[in-house]
Amino acid sequence: MFIRHLARFYSAMAGPRPVVLSGPSGTGKSTLLKKLMKEYSNVFGFSVSHTTRNPRPGEVNGKDYHYVTREAMQAAINQGDFIENAEFSGNLYGTSKAAVQDVKDRNLICILDIDMQGVKNIKSTDLNPIYISIQPPSLDILETRLRDRKTESEENLQKRLNAAKVEIEFSKEAGVFDLVIVNDNLDDAYEQLRDALLEEINRVKKINLSS
Repeated sequence: MFIRHLARFYSAMAGPRPVVLSGPSGTGKSTLLKKLMKEYSNVFGFSVSHTTRNPRPGEVNGKDYHYVTREAMQAAINQGDFIENAEFSGNLYGTSKAAVQDVKDRNLICILDIDMQGVKNIKSTDLNPIYISIQPPSLDILETRLRDRKTESEENLQKRLNAAKVEIEFSKEAGVFDLVIVNDNLDDAYEQLRDALLEEINRVKKINLSS
């Protein structure tokens, strides 16, 4: 019933194809997204996810995430207000219908930064996004990046590394992603990301010029 409801929801959503960006924490997704948004601020709209975790230093509520209580988020999930949601390291994460609709209303390409479970959930809908996976050069390099952040306890860091192993294998499954980018050089990774989205970028630019 819930999936059928989502299908009707997405069928009503015309406009540019959304972009699903997925990959382990520490692969540089946020940095790549910021570069994309800076170069094409009038083309892309970032779907701001909800989470019950505490903000990291420098993060802004409503910009990086919508930081909410577990009670409030669980109630919204129960009401069917979320496209996808998952729990990681004791915290809930999810993308609301309202967040996607807000971007769509501005005739922008909606970017969804979601995890493996979210990708699986969206595969069951009619959203029809472009699926892109950002992966680390190796698990050792990923561990170094996560440790350099100095934002995780050892327990949470190990949980992220274990989850990363699963996500790396998931990215290798045939037909899951349209493109897998190994981020061993930020400029090269960004060029691959931009080239993959160029057709949709030009389509949105043309629409905006004619409106």
